[in-house]
Amino acid sequence: MVRTHFDPDEAEEFESAKDLLVRRCLAWADEHGLRADEAMLMAALDARHRSRDGRLACWNARQVRRFLLEWIPRHLMAERDVLATAPESLLTLLRYLAASGLRDPRGASPAELEAAVAEASAEYPAALADPTRQGIGKFWAQTALDNGIVLDSERALAGFQRDVNAGRIQVDADVLDKLLEAEFTGAGPHDERAFPQNPVALPSAAELAAEAARSEVVRQLAALTGWVGAGGQPLTKTGNLRLADARELAALLGTGEQDLRVRSSAEMPRVSLLLAWAKKTGLVRVRKGRLVSVAKAAPVLRDPEALWRRAFEAVFELGPAICTPIFGWSGSSMLVTAFDLLLPDVLNTMYGMPIPMPVARLQETVWLACQEYFLLDSEEDDFRQDLWRRGVERDLLAVFDVLAGLGAVEPSHGVPDELYSSDLRPGVLAEFAEFAELTELTELTELTEDDLPLPPEARARLLPRLAEPGPLVRLTPLGTRAVRERLLADGRDAPLLGELADATAGELLGVLAQHYTQETAAAELEGWLAAHGGDVEPLLDAIRACPFRTRASAMLSTLVETLPDGRSMQARLRHDPVLGPVVLTALLEAGKLHPEDLSTDEHSLLLAEGLILLLELGGPEAVMGQLRESAGRDATELIAEVLDSGHPARAALEELRALVYEPMLARSGRLRLVPSPAPGARGRPSGRGRKRKH
Repeated sequence: MVRTHFDPDEAEEFESAKDLLVRRCLAWADEHGLRADEAMLMAALDARHRSRDGRLACWNARQVRRFLLEWIPRHLMAERDVLATAPESLLTLLRYLAASGLRDPRGASPAELEAAVAEASAEYPAALADPTRQGIGKFWAQTALDNGIVLDSERALAGFQRDVNAGRIQVDADVLDKLLEAEFTGAGPHDERAFPQNPVALPSAAELAAEAARSEVVRQLAALTGWVGAGGQPLTKTGNLRLADARELAALLGTGEQDLRVRSSAEMPRVSLLLAWAKKTGLVRVRKGRLVSVAKAAPVLRDPEALWRRAFEAVFELGPAICTPIFGWSGSSMLVTAFDLLLPDVLNTMYGMPIPMPVARLQETVWLACQEYFLLDSEEDDFRQDLWRRGVERDLLAVFDVLAGLGAVEPSHGVPDELYSSDLRPGVLAEFAEFAELTELTELTELTEDDLPLPPEARARLLPRLAEPGPLVRLTPLGTRAVRERLLADGRDAPLLGELADATAGELLGVLAQHYTQETAAAELEGWLAAHGGDVEPLLDAIRACPFRTRASAMLSTLVETLPDGRSMQARLRHDPVLGPVVLTALLEAGKLHPEDLSTDEHSLLLAEGLILLLELGGPEAVMGQLRESAGRDATELIAEVLDSGHPARAALEELRALVYEPMLARSGRLRLVPSPAPGARGRPSGRGRKRKH
C-alpha cells in the first residue's frame, strides 16, 4: 500500500513512497493554485521519517517546529530562495495530506497545523541565521561552500582538510566548539527511531480518577502536607525531622516505623522517602530551618488525580531515596547512577504487555544496562560481581514496591508465562531457522547468538528462575496511562483503543491498516461503527475515494478481515465499478478465483490495476521494465490497452500515460528506422505528374 510509515531499514520502500507523494502533492498543488518546492517537500518527509515515530502523515505543532526550526537549520543546504519556501511548502504538504485522506487523525487538526506553521514561520529566518543550530556535517560543508569548494570527491575533501589545517581556510572556533559540545552531550535533536507500541485499552476517565483517589501514596502525601501545616515543622541542624516528630509522622502515615530503635529520623526509610517525595512534588519545602507547606500546591491537594500524576513524575527523581548502597562504604547503588534513564526503559518494556512480567527478566536486563555505566574490573572476582548484581536486583524490587504503593504497578507471584523464556531456550536459533524456511523469511536464517536478547551467561542464569514461581509485575491502568503520556511526550507512537472514534472513515482505515493488529483493529472498528450508527457504507465510500490503489487495497483488506461478514461483503463487491479491480486482485491472490473465471473486461481491469500498483510502489522505471520484460515490442500497445480499459482510477491512468506510455512512445519513436520512399512513391508525392482526384 501507499504507506506513511517505514522502518529505518526500509530505505528503498521509503524513497519510492516519497517520490510518489511528492509527485502527487505537486500535481495537486498546481490544480489548486498553491505553491510548493519539490526539495522542501522531500525534506519534510525525510524529517518525519527520521524521527522518533517515523509517521509521515502525523503532524502536530511540535513536529512543525522541529522541521522548520531544527531540521532545516541543522541538516539542509540549499540556495536561500529555496530555503525561504519551506513554510509555504510545508503548509501545502499538510493540506494535501488532509485532502487526500492520508492525514493521521492522531496528529493536530488542519486548523491547528495552519496556526503552528504561521507561528514557526515568524521564527524561521532567525533560526536559519543562527550558526549554532547547524549540525557538524553541515558546518563543514557550509564552510567549504563558502570558500568555493564542493566536497564531491575524496580528493576535494582531502584538499579542504589540508587548507583548514594550514590555516588557509578560517573557521569560527567558538561556533565549532558549541556544536561539538552539543554533539557529544546529546543536546541536539533526539531523532533516533523508537520501537512502536501496540494499541492499549484504558478504563474511562472517571474510573481512572477514582483509582487515583484510592492510591495509598496519594493519601500519605496529602496527610504529610497537612501534618506539616502552614506553620511548618522544625528541622535539626542536619536537615532532618526531630526523632519525636518523625515517630508521630510515621504513625500518621502508617509506615510502621514509629517503634524502630533508631538514633535519627534519617534511619526511617519510608518516612524519609515520603518526605523526599513530597519535596519533589512541590508540596513542601525547607525554609529557614523549618519544613513548610507550599501554598501554591493547595489546588493539587484538592485533586487526587493531579496529585497522582505529579507523584508519578517525581518517582524518576527519587533514585537516591529508594535505592540503598550495597556496601556500607559505597556512595550509592549502581541503579542510582542512571536511575532516570533506566526506570523509563523498564516501564516501557512493561507497557502493553498482556501477561504479568517476571521481575527476574527485568532484573537481568537492568543489570546488563548498569554495567554500561560502571567500569567493572574484568578481573574482579565473581563474588564481588555477584554482590553488585544482587544489589541491583534488590533495588529494582524496591522500585516496584514504591510504584505498587502509588498504584502504578500491580505485583503478584507465580510461574512466569512461557512467553518470557521462549526466546532464551537452547536451540532457539534452530527453531528460527526452521520457521524461516517454512515462511520464507530469509532474514531469520541469518540470526546469530549476538541477535538474541541476552548473552549466554545471562540466559543460563535466568532460565532456571523463569521455570519456578517468583515475583511478577504488570502496569495498572493508571500506570499504563502515565507511561503512555511519557511516550507521547517523547514523540513516540502509542495508540489507544477508542482514540479514532472521531476520525473520518478514510483516516480510520488508513491507521488501522498500518498500525493495528487484526484483534485491536477489530476492537477499534467496532467502537467507530458504534459511534457512527453502525453503517459500513461510509467506510466503503472512503475506500472508493482513496486516490492510491495500494492504499485502497490495504484499507479494504482491513475491513474484510475485521468485519464478521467481511468475506461475504468482499464477494458482493466483485462488480463494484470502483472497487471491482481491487476485489478481483484479492480474490485471485487468495485462490477464490482463477484466471479462467474472469471475463475479457475483467482481464483488462486486472492488467490496469497491476500496472497502477507497480507505478505506486516502484515508480515509472519499474513499470517500463516490467512491460519490456513481459510484452517486448508490444509494450506500448499493451499499455495503450490499459489506458483504454475503463479502469476507475482516472488520475492514476493519466500518470501512466504521462510517466510511462508517452516516454516509451518517444523512445521507441527515436529508435525506429523509417525508410524514406523514393520520389513519386505512393504516399509521398514528388511534386511532378498528374494529381489524382479524390
